[in-house]
Amino acid sequence: MAGEFAFGIIGGSGLYSLDGFENMETLEVETPFGKPSSPIVTGTIHGKKLAFLARHGIGHIYTPTEVNYRANIHAMKQLGIDKIISVSAVGSLREDYAPGDIIVPDQLFDFTKDRKRTFFGDGIVAHVSTADPFCPDLSQSLLQALRKTDATVHEGGIFVTIEGPRFSTRAESNTFRNLGFSLVGMTASPEAYLAREAEICYATMAHVTDYDSWHESEEVVTMDMVSNTLKKNLDFARQSLLHLVDILSDADRGVAACECNSALKYAFASNIAAADPNLKDKLSLLIGKYLR
Repeated sequence: MAGEFAFGIIGGSGLYSLDGFENMETLEVETPFGKPSSPIVTGTIHGKKLAFLARHGIGHIYTPTEVNYRANIHAMKQLGIDKIISVSAVGSLREDYAPGDIIVPDQLFDFTKDRKRTFFGDGIVAHVSTADPFCPDLSQSLLQALRKTDATVHEGGIFVTIEGPRFSTRAESNTFRNLGFSLVGMTASPEAYLAREAEICYATMAHVTDYDSWHESEEVVTMDMVSNTLKKNLDFARQSLLHLVDILSDADRGVAACECNSALKYAFASNIAAADPNLKDKLSLLIGKYLR
């Protein structure tokens, strides 16, 4: 099934489905790490097949900590998907990244503490490189697609992931600003790291919904504020994903051959061939090519 999909989409707050799919099918996927947050909806756009997963479940029933990130990423891998676009709601920590703007960040800081961050352990240890946690090639393609819309788009920035589900205190928000962070959200970590372990290219379309709680002349963030801004931005998200289908159809883009797709090659500290057979079976989708 590898190569069948142009890319997968993981939708966050406000994006629970994707309009415009043809030949739609709903797949119930089981993984060695449990069930993903929602069934995966597949369909075609411009003749190319896509897959969509609602990160917080149907009806937004999972907190950011409760999301089964490992199952979500593994389910995408099981479908043969090698590129994922994350659509996320974020708060801005910069004056120039205003509500309604869309950012494609290039760095990530993990401020969470209660999440499963790796597929590995229990006998197989892998230290994957996440120096550049978002795929540079896929991020550039996403930027190109976004710039074909009328959205205000910014390139780059540090995305700090907090545990949630609460929003930041003013002290936290101002500390993040003092550290030079650009955006604050609740789901990029460990999603980006797991995608790298799964050797999947991963990029984020971050929709700024508010100024978190640091901005003295703006209201502090509320869920209504997040929802209302996202509703206005969803057309930009959908338009850009349509453009991205066409951009990635160009063989010259070369995204499929980037370093993300061999991220585990030099990552193993363990002798994986000597590992417990049951563990090797559980991780076979991820490590199988390195056992041959």
